[in-house]
Amino acid sequence: MATANPLLEPKRKYYSVEEANRALPLVRAIVTDIVRHYEQVEELQGRLSRVTRERKRQTDDFYSEELAQTQAELTVQEDHLREYIDELKKLGVELKSEDGLCDFPSMMDGREVYLCWRLGEPQVSHWHELEAGFAGRKRLSNPNRAGSGADVGN
Repeated sequence: MATANPLLEPKRKYYSVEEANRALPLVRAIVTDIVRHYEQVEELQGRLSRVTRERKRQTDDFYSEELAQTQAELTVQEDHLREYIDELKKLGVELKSEDGLCDFPSMMDGREVYLCWRLGEPQVSHWHELEAGFAGRKRLSNPNRAGSGADVGN
């Protein structure tokens, strides 16, 4: 089994609160596209499932064309969705759920934490421990102050 070469791995980006908020217009646009495409993928998957069920009930194959068209459309939407998620990853931002929940890696008191933002929120104003997730979100002590992560507060 080959081990990963740390020299070839990209350095992890850590965001300060100010940097995360500066990146937010681009992140918001990407996440809006992700949420929209995810909804389209779900709708197409549902349609595909219904057509497949109806097709099994019929002796004649009235559904072949719709099935092929829906499958092709689903493939395109899934490809777009992957592209948007990859774009977010390149920024160093982690998508946590299809409803637009994102984490920005940050440092606080010498340890990694996440700055947490959800689509619809005006700015990055929460943080949580790596393992805490959304349920462990805490409000930043001063979300407007710039810093290297030291301004992330309890």
